Formats: sequence, structure tokens, C-alpha cells
Amino acid sequence: MEKLIVKFFGLSWVSFPLVALSGAVLAYFLYTPLEKRFMKKAFGRKQDILQMLDQMFVSVEEKKINSMILLINFGPSIIFFLLLWPNITMGIIVSFIVWLAMSEVPYYYIKHQWEKRNNLLVTQMVDGLTIMSNGIKAGLSVPQSLERVAENLPNPIAQEFTLILSQTKVGRSLEDALIDFGERIPRPDVQMFVTAINILKETGGNLAETFSTIVTVIRERQKVEQKIQAMTTQGMMQGLIISLVPIGIILLLWIMDPTYIQPMFSTTLGIVLLLIVFGLIGVGGIMIKKIVTVKV
Repeated sequence: MEKLIVKFFGLSWVSFPLVALSGAVLAYFLYTPLEKRFMKKAFGRKQDILQMLDQMFVSVEEKKINSMILLINFGPSIIFFLLLWPNITMGIIVSFIVWLAMSEVPYYYIKHQWEKRNNLLVTQMVDGLTIMSNGIKAGLSVPQSLERVAENLPNPIAQEFTLILSQTKVGRSLEDALIDFGERIPRPDVQMFVTAINILKETGGNLAETFSTIVTVIRERQKVEQKIQAMTTQGMMQGLIISLVPIGIILLLWIMDPTYIQPMFSTTLGIVLLLIVFGLIGVGGIMIKKIVTVKV
């Protein structure tokens, strides 16, 4: 750009303000659409995050969530850009890739914690339904049995059952409160529990025996899941190691002889090859995860 302006005007001193002015004009027209795109990408999952936090009984101010999203999204990108300075081209490319990767971290981290809580609740249902079954046999009603579970077991099942009881105390029907419970915890075992209570309350039946059957189903399902997890862990580790090998080789060459690997980071061809390599690593990791993931 500078050489073209110098050739056109014949004065090198004119090139500097013209380049600065053209950059300012370009930034002015691109700022608004880029800002909207970046903010949409960064905050696109905020409502999902807030909903999952609410379902986990975690009270957090929305301002703190916004600050966390901005910090995780743009903090590492800025750090990588400064580390690669004055190589602006490489810094922009690496920062953009880091931003794309980090933009999904808040959502998937909260989702992981939400899934972990749901799985723990399903595990607790074995003891919870056993307590409810014994309570029904002793002549207690369903709400009284739920109260016994909330008093004797820790969170998260105590939180969920306490919320169900609180809703019934303010006038909501037990059926509706249980349906909400099933929507908050989208697990087949929870749906089975909710459906069994709602149907048997209308048609009549042996709730204690039904709870014992559900406990047996949950235990058998957990055995199958644990067996599958043990079988697929080896495949996951192999995929992780294979994905990390190219990165390890690059780091090893950088430590042994930086000048040998430097063209990969300083030339256009090297940067393109790096993008292809990391893209293929990402695709390979996703395919391996899909292959070894078995849903029960």
C-alpha cells in the first residue's frame, strides 16, 4: 500500500498520513458490524447459561456473568496478540483462533457442571426411591415420602424435592410440580419416576412396588453405562494422544532449533499449513469422540 501511494504521488512523506487516514476510515466503517458480530458470538449463549445456573440453584448477578464472558472471550486473545507482537499478521490470526475456541468455553463449562449435577441426582434417586418405597409401605403419602428424602439425603436431590414440596404448599398441584421437575432434569429415569407417580395417582396402583422397579432399572442402566465408559476410555485417550502429537512435535522443534521451525510462523505458506493442521486435528478429534460415544 505504501509503495503504491509513493509511486502514485512521488512523495514518501505523503504515504504515512494517507495510510493512517485510510486505516481510520476502514476501521470506522467496519467497527459497528464487527462489534455486533463479536458481541453476538460472545453473548449468544448467555440466556442458556443463566437458565442452567437457575436450574442448579446458583444465584449470580447478570453483570458478573457478562464480565466473565468478556474476560474468557477476549482475555486470552489479547494475551496471545501481545506475546506475538510485533508479528501483527500472526498475532491477529492466532488471536482470532483463540477467540473462536474460547467463545464457547463459558457455555460448555456451565453445561458440564449442569450435566454433572443431573447425573449425581439420578444416582441419588436409587436411595431416594428406596426411602420413598419404604415410606409408602409404612402408610405415608407421596408428599410425606418426598419430605423424608429431602431431610435424609444431600443436594441436589434435597433441593429438587424441597422445591416440589414448596410449590405444593403454595397451592400448586403435585402433578404440575413433578412435571416441572422432569423438565429441569431431562433424564429418562426422572421422566419414568414422574410419569409413574402421576399415572398411579389417577389410576391407582402399588407405588412402593413401582419405585422398587424403577430402582432396579436405574441400577442396571448405571452398570451398563459404567461398562461402556470403561470400554470407550481407551479410545478417548488414544484420540487425545494422537491429536497432541503434532503439537508436541512443533514444541519440541521450537525448543531444539527455533530457526528450523520459524518459517511455519513467519511465512504465509507456513501459517496456511498450520491452520490446515489444527483444522484437521479438530475434525479428527470430533470424529473420534463421536465414534467412541455410545448413548444408553
